[in-house]
Amino acid sequence: MDKGKKLIQFRNIVKEFDGQIVLKGINLDIYENEFVTLLGPSGCGKTTLLRILGGFLEASEGAIVFDGEDIKDKPPYKRELNTVFQKYALFPHLNVYQNIAFGLKIKKMSKDVIDQKVMRMLKLIGLEGYENKNVTQLSGGQQQRIAIARALVNEPQVLLLDEPLGALDLKLRKEMQYELKRIQQEVGITFIYVTHDQEEALTMSDKIVVMKEGEIQQVGTPQDIYNEPVNRYVANFIGESNIIKGVMVEDYKVKFDDKEFECVDFGFKPNESVDIVLRPEDIDIVGVEQGKLTGEVLSVLFKGVWNEVMVETVPGTQVIVNMNVIKNRDVVSSIKDEMISANDFYLDIEEVASLDDKEIIARADAQAWNPETDSYISISKIEYEIEEKEGTYDVVFSTPSGLEVKRKIFVVNQPFVKNEKANEAVSAFNFFKTVDEIKESVTLDTDLKTWANAQGWKLNNEDENIDIYVDYDFDPETIKEGVYKVTFSSEGRELKVHTTDFIQEGQEVGLTFYPEDIHVMEKIVF
Repeated sequence: MDKGKKLIQFRNIVKEFDGQIVLKGINLDIYENEFVTLLGPSGCGKTTLLRILGGFLEASEGAIVFDGEDIKDKPPYKRELNTVFQKYALFPHLNVYQNIAFGLKIKKMSKDVIDQKVMRMLKLIGLEGYENKNVTQLSGGQQQRIAIARALVNEPQVLLLDEPLGALDLKLRKEMQYELKRIQQEVGITFIYVTHDQEEALTMSDKIVVMKEGEIQQVGTPQDIYNEPVNRYVANFIGESNIIKGVMVEDYKVKFDDKEFECVDFGFKPNESVDIVLRPEDIDIVGVEQGKLTGEVLSVLFKGVWNEVMVETVPGTQVIVNMNVIKNRDVVSSIKDEMISANDFYLDIEEVASLDDKEIIARADAQAWNPETDSYISISKIEYEIEEKEGTYDVVFSTPSGLEVKRKIFVVNQPFVKNEKANEAVSAFNFFKTVDEIKESVTLDTDLKTWANAQGWKLNNEDENIDIYVDYDFDPETIKEGVYKVTFSSEGRELKVHTTDFIQEGQEVGLTFYPEDIHVMEKIVF
């Protein structure tokens, strides 16, 4: 399909503020008569790019070619474009007619030409008969239309709109979305629109440019961006998504939740890790026996036209352990400037046979140091006698000078939680920690997993680990001695479904979808 003539070409646009790069080499083509939306969260660089195009900012690097001409050195008033801002900046001392005519009077056009152009604009924006009204007495939507008319009456090749609907209420904003698209189609010029609102972008645009942290993530039609997002970021930003970790087994076949599904995607490496999108409206609720996936309905939320249903298809696996927080037990030598500390710890009976000194030091978090220099001292001797049966055993840690500390090893037959439906198991141990050790932890979640020896694995392949997440309700900054619950769990899977069917909470249901409903994306790491 012929896109027409390239009107604007951004070439490697870089912008730096105070040593921070906010635009990281933007390359983008915009064609004549396109409605293009720059979409992204606050701080992604979309307004900066618009202001560089408008001439209000200068790029640190790169070039902008406008209608075949490099416009880097052109001042704003000589560029064939106008801007409409969120704050309309209408002149309160001028009426509607005078506001629209302002730019034409600056150009010293004749009164007859000005009158014809202003009245045409009033008709275009649906405000005929309002020419003598005071702009301060008009509604937000009417003021917005006048701001647009004031920009369009100068007949620019491009209209720049920087979140112009942000100040309007929801109902009026939706009405203005359709008005803006109608106006753009009628005047037949290029609109470049900046917003963080995905619905605005999907409703009005011919082309959407999704931005993140000064870079373009994806460029495409609203249909392309919604149906075929290139990565997790785009999928999350455009519409509601179920995003699932999976593996692209081969072309047209993807695996997630231990099942293989046909899809329409190809071109990935065999067994490449991918992210998968299932849109809520693409999933159908059916009987359990017809479902490609099955699960329990956790919640049903009425949304007017449809119900938002949360279905747990893979229950998470969790283990709750006790974290015994004890007073600080540093031991000071009376002979040398040395300190030594260690903790009691739990040990699974199956681990006794492979236990060595390094493992004991790590599990007890045993350490010795010089308090004046804060330098570490080696633990040269570990004494213990331990059997492959449940019980409590002493362990003594010593430094070369003879400083020692005695702690206990609790050997237990540690059960693990097995989850057949999720094909996984999780285990973790009760553990002991001092107040200072918790307060001084820089990466507490990671340390908690280490201290509890938390692990997760697949039941059908014990060598395949699963991700474990940590949850707790104490404040590490103010923690005191006592016993605290710490939960280690796998992610599980909850899918959001949009349906008009009547569904009840607690109901077992089947979920089905077509191969074309599965959108496979490249996996990116944030």
